[in-house]
Amino acid sequence: MLFTLKKIIGGLLLPLPFLLVMLGVGLFLLWCSQRQRLAKICLTTAWLLLLLLSLQPVADRLLTPIENHYPTLNHPTDVAAIVVLGGGYTYNPQWAPSSNLLGNSLPRITEGIRQWRMNPSAKLIFTGAAAGDNPRSNASVAEQVAETLGIPKDKMVTLDAPRDTRQEAIAVKQLLGDKPFILVTSANHLPRALQFFAEQHLSPIPAPANQLAIHSPLNSWERVIPSSYWLSHSERAWYEGLGRAWQWMTQG
Repeated sequence: MLFTLKKIIGGLLLPLPFLLVMLGVGLFLLWCSQRQRLAKICLTTAWLLLLLLSLQPVADRLLTPIENHYPTLNHPTDVAAIVVLGGGYTYNPQWAPSSNLLGNSLPRITEGIRQWRMNPSAKLIFTGAAAGDNPRSNASVAEQVAETLGIPKDKMVTLDAPRDTRQEAIAVKQLLGDKPFILVTSANHLPRALQFFAEQHLSPIPAPANQLAIHSPLNSWERVIPSSYWLSHSERAWYEGLGRAWQWMTQG
């Protein structure tokens, strides 16, 4: 129950639903009350924040400090395992396997496979429980995709009980003990994930994936036209901020 409640509250606090609620409050006050000044403040603030968070310079400036903690891992040392943390997924057997990996999942898995190619004696470990009514777990769907991309099944392990990063760290500790391993997750998630692993007295080698903040040249109009794509970058920064706050409140 607490896990579900955490996800619901966290979802409502993300930029788009949060600002839509603020706009709704403003519209309600505008049409159904005498508090016109407060209505104007709500509407103007929500509109302005939505505009700013949908612009590339703002979105990627928010995301860059989170993503730049660790460089891409191109020359890994020998390790016992490569752990790839779960992300968004669904399961439709009629789809191409990789289409079942949503959002940040596919970049994490492809980076995990790249790391394994450089260290083929290691085990490739996928984490993630079943979500909602899915008949398969996150980890098993990731394993299926990796198998279609040429990874032998006997080289892979699935941990399909953990539901969040803290549980993933505990499960990895139970499986590997103090053996050295590489940790693959999204670049914006990596700093927070490493803290969970540190709580288990683990020091994995960080391997960031799915970098989003763009520093290469863009067309001028891409920087000034609001886009849901840039809003998703702001959302990642916002989400990690909420995650760190929750981590700080619950650590101990």
